[in-house]
Amino acid sequence: MIPVINASKIYSTLGNPSSLVPLAVKDIANSVGLTTGSYITGDKLEGKDRFLDEFGTQAIWLFGLPVFKKATDLTLYKALKIDPKVDVRLLENPDILNKAIELTEDAKIKKSLKNLKSNPKFSKNLALSKFGIATVLTIISYAMLTKYRHNQTKEAAKKEILQERAKSAKTNRFNNTKTSFGDFIKNAESNSSKNSTPTFTGMHDIVGKLKGFMFDPVQNLMIVDGSITTQRLSESRNKQEFIGYTIKEGATWAFMYFATKPIQKFLEKQAVQKHNKSIDLDARVIESEALKNAFINEKTIKDSLENFPIKGSDVEIYEYLHKNPEDFIVQMAKKSDEISTLKNSNIIDTRSFIDIGSFEKKTGVKGIYAKIETLYNQYKSSGQTVDEFLGKVKSLKRVSVLKNLGSCVAALGVAVPAIMIAVRYLSGDKDFQVKEDLAKEIELNA
Repeated sequence: MIPVINASKIYSTLGNPSSLVPLAVKDIANSVGLTTGSYITGDKLEGKDRFLDEFGTQAIWLFGLPVFKKATDLTLYKALKIDPKVDVRLLENPDILNKAIELTEDAKIKKSLKNLKSNPKFSKNLALSKFGIATVLTIISYAMLTKYRHNQTKEAAKKEILQERAKSAKTNRFNNTKTSFGDFIKNAESNSSKNSTPTFTGMHDIVGKLKGFMFDPVQNLMIVDGSITTQRLSESRNKQEFIGYTIKEGATWAFMYFATKPIQKFLEKQAVQKHNKSIDLDARVIESEALKNAFINEKTIKDSLENFPIKGSDVEIYEYLHKNPEDFIVQMAKKSDEISTLKNSNIIDTRSFIDIGSFEKKTGVKGIYAKIETLYNQYKSSGQTVDEFLGKVKSLKRVSVLKNLGSCVAALGVAVPAIMIAVRYLSGDKDFQVKEDLAKEIELNA
């Protein structure tokens, strides 16, 4: 069945901090900008080198983890006859795990949950192994790409240099290659091996927060990106490349990962202060007919807010989610993907982890309750019709997503490449240093 793609789905995906799609959009913009910049400052050879680096890395970066995780599911998990869809975070609350087993009607799923309960240490180690295998193989794939790229560029540069020398030999003249960083000219191969560029460690700091990295695809990518940044800086072929990577990687971390949430929080705060309208709900909820109908038929939303056990224990809330599938808040939690359901069904998939969350912090299922309650109260005090109120909320939500993503795309796709071009021109280091170093090496060995 082909998934339906509509405006609400698009804005929801682009505004989701745990989705890889907005990361892909940002990275494509960055790759196009940097590749274009390399053609401008260097030459065709540098442009090809940058193209392979950017888009080859992008393919590994985006698809490496999902592919290797799926491969682990089809090999290791299948060989052990373990259901890979069972989330080991269910072990965090034994009462919820017991309740999940009790409420599960599917015999196979019930068996999988019982297996998790009876083998907690094995299940955790298996999940950790899957995470580790996928992450390490993705990092290795990038290392192989880097080695291939360096060799390809070196061979192509050598071919160009020898062709240029052959032409010059006809007039018994060889134009020595102009160097840009005179004190930094080294043999191309020895430069790569002797480069004293500092390496960056600190991966041990991640271990304490490993749980979040394991189950959030964006955080998992941060580990891969940490390795890519380390490799790029430590294996830079010359100072020119090191400076370029320093600018690029710094900007990537800033606008790919760290800027998105603060920007969105600022835009959400502005929407409340200027318009008294909260836009922190998922776009699929804001744009849904269900929300509109609930605001029109106020009994629906009032009953849901009154009946939902918001002050109950996590187990009480968990059971309520299962036993009240028609409850409005439960439906909106499912629409927001806070609750996973079985394929083509409204039944909760008990193998999945449900974040009950916090009312105060507006996280998880409790967060859905808090956001809906706030929005409903704003509507009641607005004096507007449902169409006027939700129409403005919808508009503000869309604009916030576009502003957030657009600002990061502009920074990564335009500003950063422009800065890198400016640095090259201002430092008198316009030409492709890798080719210049290799030309120097050939000249010395001639």
